[in-house]
Amino acid sequence: MIEKIGTVGIYVDDQERAFAFWTGQVGFEERRRVPMGDGVFWLEVAPRGAQSCLVIYPKTLMPNWAELKPSVVFRCDDIDATYSALKQRGVKFEKELAEMGWGKFASFLDLDGNEFGLAGPAEK
Repeated sequence: MIEKIGTVGIYVDDQERAFAFWTGQVGFEERRRVPMGDGVFWLEVAPRGAQSCLVIYPKTLMPNWAELKPSVVFRCDDIDATYSALKQRGVKFEKELAEMGWGKFASFLDLDGNEFGLAGPAEK
């Protein structure tokens, strides 16, 4: 039986620059860094305590990276505070925080133009 999502790949031009964004601006932690040769790594980051990770993967190793854009939404226990903290750390929002029919939502861009959603806690 499937227990959890292990990783979601995001495709970037520069792994170290992307790593700095995810750890410095978004606040994730490094989970795994394994050399793959030619100066690139299998590089996983995640929110503290999360079971799933993002893999920061070089576009140069994925010729079809543009066809594989991620669709990831991060759940937040306090979306207002999370949104404010990310804005203060210079994260660029594509969609500003708004009340939707199903709850609050916003989306931000990483340094490579990948879009990621933020949503409040799931309704029970």
